[in-house]
Amino acid sequence: MSIITEDSRIREILAQTRRVAVIGLSSNPDRASYGVAEALQSEGFDIGPVNPNEDKVLGENAFPDLRHVTGMVDVVDVFRASEHVPQIVDACIERGVRTLWLQEGVIHHEAAQKAVDAGIEVVMDRCMLKEYRRLLG
Repeated sequence: MSIITEDSRIREILAQTRRVAVIGLSSNPDRASYGVAEALQSEGFDIGPVNPNEDKVLGENAFPDLRHVTGMVDVVDVFRASEHVPQIVDACIERGVRTLWLQEGVIHHEAAQKAVDAGIEVVMDRCMLKEYRRLLG
């Protein structure tokens, strides 16, 4: 298994996704995380905000970290600096996450490979919303 780059597989992931834990989701409407999550929510995705500095974002209760997110998570979408990805990968492995999505500019090859080696599909350096609109919109 390797990092996912094929449109056909990205389309399948997006079509099968219902709940997205958004790591680094801010309540600031000027932040990319807010705009992307809001748009994904309007497309029918269930958003789980993950940010220890937030209580509620987009009408959803925020969680301090991935370990505390209640319910099932289909995709973990990361809006954090690349240096935080190794800890996020460890949390994904611990939780048994199926897919890790690293947003545009979030690149960490070693951590992504660790996730892949653990059986997690990884999409890296792509915007989930742009890919959704391009492939399914």
